[in-house]
Amino acid sequence: MAAAWPSRPAAPETVAARFLGVLWFISATTGPWGAAAGGSEEPLKCEDLKVGQYICKDPKINDATQEPVNCTNYTAYVACFPAPNITCKDFGGNETHFTGNEVGFLKPIPCRNVNGYSYKVAVALSLFLGWLGADRFYLGYPALGLLKFCTVGFCGIGSLIDFILISMQIVGPSDGSSYIIDYYGTRLTRLSITNETFRKTQLYP
Repeated sequence: MAAAWPSRPAAPETVAARFLGVLWFISATTGPWGAAAGGSEEPLKCEDLKVGQYICKDPKINDATQEPVNCTNYTAYVACFPAPNITCKDFGGNETHFTGNEVGFLKPIPCRNVNGYSYKVAVALSLFLGWLGADRFYLGYPALGLLKFCTVGFCGIGSLIDFILISMQIVGPSDGSSYIIDYYGTRLTRLSITNETFRKTQLYP
């Protein structure tokens, strides 16, 4: 039997050619050509931009209600402008390269629904004519207003209680709307406990 000759090591040129072939295969499957073959990536929506990549205008305030214009269902919208050289899909679904002057999306902001009830008028009526039930008539509670009128404000006690409740904005208009207050900004918000409220376990010493 003839003895088998030991295999010769691969030439350096062959190793280099194989290595380049592997690199080409990786780049073809993971590079831009491979991404195009597997489907292009979905462009980013403008409303998904991070803070600092866009700027929003201040809301336009209605002088009569001191709330943002077009406030509906406790929500208003302000225009936001993506920063220059950012490409994203605007609110119309069009992919746009922004220069800083185009509206990219509308950002929702909270607001209060008002229906013509003035906070100052309600407090003044409660203070001076609360014993006649004028405050309750004004806020849309005719039954309580008539009861206060017939009992002279529950002998003054009911008038005092109503004045405190209206001043603290605990009692508001009967239609669920908010008071018209002469400034735009932070206001008193009443908190209440519901079934979704998380209650922390009390730890006693």
